[in-house]
Amino acid sequence: MPPLLDRPLFRRLFHLGALVQRGMTLGVRGAAIDDRGRVCLVRHTYVSGWHLPGGGIEPGEDAPTAMAREFREEAEIAVDPAVPLRLHGFHHNRASAGRDHVALFVAPVFTVLRDKAPDREIAACGFFPLDALPAETTRATRDRLDEIRHGLPPAAVW
Repeated sequence: MPPLLDRPLFRRLFHLGALVQRGMTLGVRGAAIDDRGRVCLVRHTYVSGWHLPGGGIEPGEDAPTAMAREFREEAEIAVDPAVPLRLHGFHHNRASAGRDHVALFVAPVFTVLRDKAPDREIAACGFFPLDALPAETTRATRDRLDEIRHGLPPAAVW
């Protein structure tokens, strides 16, 4: 029998419990769009749908550094340190108990180091054409990509 954290139901309950108990958080998400017009999306093990890579900012970490770390951890993407990530917007994420805020960055230059193997957090990772996203791509992800793609101002709410 697998350990408790390897069971999908327990993992989801654990994340839900952590969500309820914590205070306000600041997280990051990132859009890495390649020269073929494809965006990197990830599917997590603990929540449904396809999302932009991202996560929480660690104590003592700034937002761009957190995003660079999340790109590497979740998608095997290395951002070019000579070309800063571009902040697209700062969003209130009401879906997460109303206490989360998300800084969305765009990676103007990046390298895919290798294919991302599934792990405890990431079930799948891939690049998808902006005009043909997977059906399970979340509404918020689609909305943010539309903003980026069409040069629209960022919405206040994720």
